[in-house]
Amino acid sequence: MIKGSGMKRFIYILSILFLCFHGKAADLDRYLASQGLVDVAAIDTTFHVELKYATSDNIMGEAVYEGITGVWLHPDAAEKLLKAQRLLKEKLPHYSLIIYDAARPMSVQQKMWNLVRGTDKTNYVSNPANGGGLHNYGMAVDLSIVDKSGQAISMGCDFDYFGVEAHINQEEELVKSGKITREELNNRLLLRSIMREAGFTTVLYEWWHFNACSRAYAREHYPVIR
Repeated sequence: MIKGSGMKRFIYILSILFLCFHGKAADLDRYLASQGLVDVAAIDTTFHVELKYATSDNIMGEAVYEGITGVWLHPDAAEKLLKAQRLLKEKLPHYSLIIYDAARPMSVQQKMWNLVRGTDKTNYVSNPANGGGLHNYGMAVDLSIVDKSGQAISMGCDFDYFGVEAHINQEEELVKSGKITREELNNRLLLRSIMREAGFTTVLYEWWHFNACSRAYAREHYPVIR
């Protein structure tokens, strides 16, 4: 078994080879590869991918990605996400992770900020003037779980829904009040247990968001994606 730095190098080489043979790769895909990021979905094709910011199905209500088609992450985060998919498949072979967002260049972050600036959504989008967030280092991922038919299992509210139903710190109260069901809570707990075992941490207000490290650690050890 390949481990440690050998695994990271293996992941990086596989991703570059995929990009080289993928003749229609978009410009931002090529740029992200040039920054040393890897396309996790090219390495493990059992992932489902639905990049929400390439569509209008997001908090901004319009597409903000132009040319990102892969699930790009820093190799350190990619290794953890690959582990999470393996853990899920071992536990429930008919389930799979579905990726909604991964690495995000600061240029895209600025576009997102421009769209929400002056609205009530500014609490949910990192201001690039403050250094951005972990997506801008390739160290965060937004995701959920799909069943064997490819349908996302219910988590009580949709991705990019910003209300109390998306919070993870008062879920028992959400069940008691009927805002989410017990089954939906169990689905969230399944996702969190897999991601935490793989080395990710959570945030309080988005059940779908997972960090591969702290923001302070990222700023010290990883380059921001411009």
